[in-house]
Amino acid sequence: MRWVTYDAGRGVRTGLLVDDRIHAVAEGVSLVDLVAHGREGLEQAGREATERPAEVVALEEVRLLPPIPRPPSVRDALCFLDHMRNCQQVMGGGRTLSEAWYEIPAFYFAAPSSLVGPYDDVPLAPGSAWFDVELEIAAVIGAGGRDLTPERAEEQIVGYTIYGDWSARDLQVHEGALRIGQGKGKDAATTLGPWLVTPDELEPFERDGRLDLAVEFAVNGRTIGVGSTGAMDWTFAEVVSYVSRGVELRPGDVIGSGTVPTCTLIEHFSLMNPGDFPGWLRPGDVVTLAVEGLGRTRQTVVAAPDPAPLPPRPNPDRRARAPRVNPATSRFPYERGLHRVGQDVWAWLEPDGGYGWSNAGLVRGDGASLLVDTLFDLPMTERMLTAMAEVTVGAPIRDAVLTHANGDHTHGNQLLDPDVRIIAAAGTARDMHHEMPPDSMVISQVMDLGPVLTPYMRERFAPFRFAGIQLRLPDETFEDRLTVDVGGREVHVINLGPAHTSADSVVHVPDAGVLFAGDLLFIGGTPVVWAGPIANWIAACDAMIALDAPTVVPGHGPVTDPDGIRAVRDYLAHVVEQADAAYAQGLSAAEAAARIDLGEYATWLDAERVVVNVHQRYRELDPTLPQPNQMELMAAMAQWDADRGR
Repeated sequence: MRWVTYDAGRGVRTGLLVDDRIHAVAEGVSLVDLVAHGREGLEQAGREATERPAEVVALEEVRLLPPIPRPPSVRDALCFLDHMRNCQQVMGGGRTLSEAWYEIPAFYFAAPSSLVGPYDDVPLAPGSAWFDVELEIAAVIGAGGRDLTPERAEEQIVGYTIYGDWSARDLQVHEGALRIGQGKGKDAATTLGPWLVTPDELEPFERDGRLDLAVEFAVNGRTIGVGSTGAMDWTFAEVVSYVSRGVELRPGDVIGSGTVPTCTLIEHFSLMNPGDFPGWLRPGDVVTLAVEGLGRTRQTVVAAPDPAPLPPRPNPDRRARAPRVNPATSRFPYERGLHRVGQDVWAWLEPDGGYGWSNAGLVRGDGASLLVDTLFDLPMTERMLTAMAEVTVGAPIRDAVLTHANGDHTHGNQLLDPDVRIIAAAGTARDMHHEMPPDSMVISQVMDLGPVLTPYMRERFAPFRFAGIQLRLPDETFEDRLTVDVGGREVHVINLGPAHTSADSVVHVPDAGVLFAGDLLFIGGTPVVWAGPIANWIAACDAMIALDAPTVVPGHGPVTDPDGIRAVRDYLAHVVEQADAAYAQGLSAAEAAARIDLGEYATWLDAERVVVNVHQRYRELDPTLPQPNQMELMAAMAQWDADRGR
């Protein structure tokens, strides 16, 4: 038998599904009422509904609700140990589980009030950037009982249904540090449906006390994972027996199986290769969960309101750090906001110029404007565009130039009007295809990366919000140079990379004497050579000086002039000189970075970036040296910073 709870527009009813038609029981009788009589009672109710239905409606004419819309309790077990191994490996913990997993059929409580039907929309968990779902099945308890043996527990299961466990992975990881169980990471939604299938109908699939049902998890028609419920390490009978120890199970209690291995996004995530990940769920994604013998759910993810912020409590054990102050002088007040730096040219500044605190620009012509870069997250970019709207009345933004691919210059692209043409160097466009997905930046905010790297990443990236970012790619690319007409003004876009990244463009406004340098310039902060070669960055500095622009807007830091360019060039030359001397002495890159004399550059913000720059120079001297990945470089910078008590 297949039982449903439905709404045909006249209130919630319960019925038996027969050949795509629902045979309803008496009004006011719920499925919980029926399952309380156990398997035999449910079978009798099915015969009566077939012979004397209170009403008969077509399946296509109703909205299906969860078969048990408000169960007394919802528990989710973790019966598939391969799922746990896969998740632990993803989080960097290897595949060896602790002994307790082999001794206890683990479970946690879910929220009965968050159940959704098999075709209902599912809102994102508020504040989550890592929204996921897990394909499971669930057993529903009939008459109930207490202190059940596995044999008696099996008899208390009156049916099975698909169980979709919607999970906010970033919230789950963050809350995991508390070690008190599941919280907001697991109570956004739970899908049950489309119907409750009685055990007798599933007898052909029974294997060694388990149901061997083929399953498939797909997003937008793309299969993410397949498997079988037959891979359970703990059986439902064992889980129900364990749950009932000292506890009265009640009719309608729901117990999930845990995730069929590979049938969830988290198992496909990689800290080392996040670009290969299929992506977390976003508004508009259509998720299907299919289980042999139980049916199929199909649901669309929708947006949710932002959560009300809760300020953190002071941590008396955290070491106090000196306030970060950019030491550079500025030609204009170095304050957040829009600053006029030339004739109808503005710079948007974000102090202090460290990680994520980048600058952008605006050039206004006759009836059109050009934007230089967006910002690291959506609220920052929205604030900037709102301020710019006041000076672009009658001259809306028609074009936007991206100086390079890093997220603090591109993550806000989606907020631009669809008809805005986004322009970038071809190398920048290629980099954006392989850049770390925006929501992967949440790693820096929620994951335990060790006692040194965790506080380093938190301090630098905690202020930013990476949820909801959908990277918009360039519409038009160029190789070396491009001239853009901005309402009658010539604006030159010049690719001087590779240097900071594989393509680094500057935007020159000759008639205003203004140069937007992108991340070829960090003023008062330490440049970081992610791509190189360093010699090419030094040459790029010379090329910028040759443009003879009296006003220079860096990618990070206060507005400067050609002397600011010379300072960056001299820093890079200093690193080369120091690294070459260390290499000649036979020192490793790590030893060279530890011993380097930064001299006058030691006061620049984020001085630990010298670690990356020395590694880059060493690879230029010896191309056979291995290239550390970005996470390894971040860890090395954090250690350098910690060793100096910074």
